[in-house]
Amino acid sequence: MAAAAIRAHNLSDAEHSAQLRRAVIASTVGTVIEAYDFLLYVLVAPLVFAKLYFPSSDPLVGTLQAFGIYAVGFIARPVGAAFFGHYGDRIGRKVTLIATLLLTGLSTFAVGFVPSYASIGIWGAIILTLVRFIQGIGIGGEWGGATLIAMEWAKTTAHRGFITSWPQWGGPAGLFLANIMVLIFSAVSGDQFLAWGWRVPFWISIAMVAIGMWIRLGILETPVFQRILEKQETARAPVLEVLRTQPKEIVLTALCRMAEQGPFYIFAAFVFTYGTTVLHSSRDLLLMGLLVGTGLSAVTIPVSGAISDRIGRKKMYLIGAVTMGIWGFVYFTVLNTMVPGWIFIAIVLSFIPHDMMYGPQAALIAECFIPRLRYSGASLGFHLSSVIAGGPAPLIATALLASTGSGYPVAIYIAICAIVSVTATAFLPDYTNRDISDEAAYQTEPAQAAVRAEV
Repeated sequence: MAAAAIRAHNLSDAEHSAQLRRAVIASTVGTVIEAYDFLLYVLVAPLVFAKLYFPSSDPLVGTLQAFGIYAVGFIARPVGAAFFGHYGDRIGRKVTLIATLLLTGLSTFAVGFVPSYASIGIWGAIILTLVRFIQGIGIGGEWGGATLIAMEWAKTTAHRGFITSWPQWGGPAGLFLANIMVLIFSAVSGDQFLAWGWRVPFWISIAMVAIGMWIRLGILETPVFQRILEKQETARAPVLEVLRTQPKEIVLTALCRMAEQGPFYIFAAFVFTYGTTVLHSSRDLLLMGLLVGTGLSAVTIPVSGAISDRIGRKKMYLIGAVTMGIWGFVYFTVLNTMVPGWIFIAIVLSFIPHDMMYGPQAALIAECFIPRLRYSGASLGFHLSSVIAGGPAPLIATALLASTGSGYPVAIYIAICAIVSVTATAFLPDYTNRDISDEAAYQTEPAQAAVRAEV
């Protein structure tokens, strides 16, 4: 793969290594910004939006309504995955990534200007929903491009799990920054946080987008896609073709994310509802727990990706899914002690089983699809899970809490997600350390035999 890749841009080994580093940095910085934009809403929704946009509702009902708008962003993700996947496989990874960053960043900036219910009534919630949908479309195209811009610059097959774990690292890192901003402006604005303090972190995102644009404009198109262009092998309708030729991979990659995607938003968003209404914890304690937990993810995500290069993508992912199924019960047991120190520890540790899957996940999913359909296929599989897992998770968890008053039904829900993930992952092929730079790699008899053996 290395020699062919270098020829694609006439680069020396040193120049290729420099482009790889730049691609990893560009994809990671971009996903940090995109995650910050998207997850900032997750933090603010239960703290602010339920009060500002649904003031007449019961607190739990208002939270459900705020999370309903939150879920709209997830419904939009597959739309963005299909739209940007088409152009990512038609005109290139780099151009598409610049467009997704602009779309997401500008819509996040706009959230900071949405008037409250007190100013324009229900129109505030309607505008917020529209902006959230646009933001979700941008996010839907971001992940696939960020993953491929890093993975397709790799010089060898031996480190794809580690290399693609860095764009994944951007998720918790974005949440970390969002937490920092909420904490800072909560302290600075004090009693005025509901009035204006919550808006500032959304406005700050525009500066982060400018930084991300500057970095991404400096990278070259990936060697893999460059060769597809040179051979004139781009698909006329990539989304339709991948749905026709690799539907099983799309379904399985969507289902394999259940144990990662759903629980993450329970740990990152629903914990505020549970912590303030059941545990009567302070907002700052919950935020600090998330802050430390996402800081820990800076280590556990790349380590999990690196381990997957050694023991296999599927094996690492299955270990994480099983751990998650068990962890849900431990999590709520520790939270229910209502001891601040134990609550803090439970929140911090909650991200470890998630990271065990999230680290190798990008490589596991992207490796399943042939190069000329990879942006569309990987994006669709990754983001369809947003509709069945990420979006509904806080809604389901809040509804279970409202009807039972207990966190243990939520733990059962997490266990069910884990069972789905284990089952789906067991049927996925494992291309760990195999050359996937050319479509022929998916058609050779050894590769077919290896895939059949995995299934």
